[in-house]
Amino acid sequence: MATDYLPGNRLTLLNSGAEYFPALLAAIAGASREIFIETYIYANDEIGKQVSAALCRAAARGVVVNVIVDGFGGSNFSADFLPELTAAGIRAMLYRPELGRFKLRRHRLRRLHRKLAVIDARLAFVGGINITDDNNAPPGLQPRYDYAVAVEGPLVERILHTMQRMWEVVAWVNFQRRYRLHTPLSLDGRGAGGAGEDAPQAVEEPPGNQRAALLIRDNLLHRNDIHNAYLDAIAGAKKEILIANAYFLPGVRFNRALQAAARRGVRVTVLLQGKTDHPLLRYATQALYQWMLKQGIRIFEYEKSFMHAKVAVIDDLWATVGSSNIDPFSLLLAKEANVAVRDCAFASQLRASLETAISAGAKETRLADLIRQPWHSRFVRWVSYSLIRALTGLTGYGQKLWGADEEIAAVKRQDQ
Repeated sequence: MATDYLPGNRLTLLNSGAEYFPALLAAIAGASREIFIETYIYANDEIGKQVSAALCRAAARGVVVNVIVDGFGGSNFSADFLPELTAAGIRAMLYRPELGRFKLRRHRLRRLHRKLAVIDARLAFVGGINITDDNNAPPGLQPRYDYAVAVEGPLVERILHTMQRMWEVVAWVNFQRRYRLHTPLSLDGRGAGGAGEDAPQAVEEPPGNQRAALLIRDNLLHRNDIHNAYLDAIAGAKKEILIANAYFLPGVRFNRALQAAARRGVRVTVLLQGKTDHPLLRYATQALYQWMLKQGIRIFEYEKSFMHAKVAVIDDLWATVGSSNIDPFSLLLAKEANVAVRDCAFASQLRASLETAISAGAKETRLADLIRQPWHSRFVRWVSYSLIRALTGLTGYGQKLWGADEEIAAVKRQDQ
């Protein structure tokens, strides 16, 4: 199904927590009706405490506050924040709470990885930034480098509705009937079915002129929306593809799309992690480097700090910002949310930001450097690649991303 881009939006690009959290905290402080927040991580650090305090103040002045935190990424949430928030009248729940530390379940990797917020049904935030301080990272990885986008306009309603649906599902699964949404807000801020619903409403001018769409990944109707949006944009690229992604392990279809773009003369550049919190994933990604470089794809590793971004720009026309990595866990298992934008000004702004990051903190990987690497380095990369593939296969969805065995063997031969 074609992506539905809505006109009339105003989008503000936010670079890392230094720009995101002041905007989020100001929005919470100005809320008068209702707040929805979804996050994967809710850290017990300075930012986590500031956000919690702001939410408690909002609840004290009568704002309905709804918070969902992933049960694995936010495993600390119940002990660190839930009692305080509940006492303040905030409605907070965990998505798939961990029931046993060593209990392995087939669907354990199906996490709520989205980072979303909607304030008063008028302002939304979408991106890859968890509720955690940029400097809450191991030494040498600080600060996190990431993006989010603030959204005003018609797209806010789409974001709100997908959060409301998630809220209803989690409330039902957790037997929290008292948390069910009886009068969800519409975009104009009125409760559904409330008094005066049929009264004439003033027509408001759209806050902007940017076209944007909400892309989600779930296990029902939107299994491949984010993946397919990337593939469509790559297929239509004429000049340049610039991807910055923290965990990059694309499958056969994605690899073929990048290869086809490079063959028709499109400049393809990928910015990846040089410092990582998941070495296994990084080694697995490096197993694809030689193949990518032979196709003419340029690879940069960001070494200045920990890069957590999940963004892309194509032809200074199409851009995306969100929570979805280009790896099997995001594209096959987790619940994700991205904003896709068709706007030259926004795409150019994101491209300029990425170019600055590359010039200031990234190192290019060259084919000659890989060829000179010792055999044991290649061995570690392919063992990591095989382990990630096996782990994905345990979920029962591996073939959907990776493709047939002969395709993987063909990619592997490039490193021999």
